[in-house]
Amino acid sequence: MDYLEFYGLKEHPFSNVVDNRFYFNSLQHSNALVKLKYAIDSQRGLAVVVGDIGAGKTTLARRLLEELDEETYEATLLVVIHSSVSSDWLLKKLAMLLGTEDVEDDKLKILAQIHNRLVEINESGKKAVILIDEVQMLNSRDIMEEFRGLLNMEFANGKLVNFIFFGLSELEQVLSLDEPLKQRVALKINLEAFSPANTMEYIQHRLNVASCSEQVFTDGAIQDVYRFSVGTPRLINTICDNALLEGFLMKRKPVDGEIIQTVAMDLGLAT
Repeated sequence: MDYLEFYGLKEHPFSNVVDNRFYFNSLQHSNALVKLKYAIDSQRGLAVVVGDIGAGKTTLARRLLEELDEETYEATLLVVIHSSVSSDWLLKKLAMLLGTEDVEDDKLKILAQIHNRLVEINESGKKAVILIDEVQMLNSRDIMEEFRGLLNMEFANGKLVNFIFFGLSELEQVLSLDEPLKQRVALKINLEAFSPANTMEYIQHRLNVASCSEQVFTDGAIQDVYRFSVGTPRLINTICDNALLEGFLMKRKPVDGEIIQTVAMDLGLAT
């Protein structure tokens, strides 16, 4: 027996792997999606989503990508995984993501290919959308200048391409490397941590998706989860997952505040 069987769960409810089935449509996330779709549909060019570590930026990016219908949008997602990215590499990658065939090696030729592909996309009646996650890692003036150049590509109804940047608070400093680019930000969204009520709803939502049919956490336990996570979704997941394992080992259900406090101590979240 493992904790899934012990607590009557069909699957792990608190994995930090992004899974749209577990997406929690809080009010701020719902509003963020509406605003981002507005920026895309009105072809504003550049929108920015900023949030602390574990606030749900990647989850929001995946959800937005999923909701952009393929018949209306030519949308793609790039996740930056290291900081040693050159402007040449980035342009080539963007060309490939947009569906450009036989991408050239020369920068000017790549830019021409990107422009031609964007015109092709817009003439087909679609909107080109590029979501980029962890943009704060692109800490380069040259790269920011390239983004500005791409945003200069326009037609009568607006920008040829829409960028949605997701990143930590340092993203502000990265954008400041090219002030004209920073001034092109048409929409900015700050993702905040969950409130105590949101935290309770979030936990229950994930349990419901995992087909939970019984009370797993006491109200006091959930209050302690909020206290130690400060409403950060990733930490909520980590605490709850560890608490379920700890509760199973102790053969205790529902999970109470004592278990949450033990887990918080083990994770270095309690002082």
